[in-house]
Amino acid sequence: MQIKASASAGTMESGDIFIEIEPGEKKEVEVVLKSSVANEFGKQIVKTIHSAVAAFGLEYAIVNAVDKGALDCTIRARVTAACQRATGETAFDWGREA
Repeated sequence: MQIKASASAGTMESGDIFIEIEPGEKKEVEVVLKSSVANEFGKQIVKTIHSAVAAFGLEYAIVNAVDKGALDCTIRARVTAACQRATGETAFDWGREA
């Protein structure tokens, strides 16, 4: 699957995460995280983002994330929404896990 245009999902409200996804040039998913809790939860947030992008089937992407205390389920939902918007895909198998 390929990114057609940059896209975003989420808000800057407390308990949420703002995700912006854009095409990457390297065959990898690069995550740039800004979070006030990065020292405590940064590794888990990045892991969740990577997992959600992989579940969607993207191999090339740059994900910019601004976390405001989002739970894993919210992170997955925002990443999936951004991936859908970036690729133009409307169907997603919500039952699959990464």
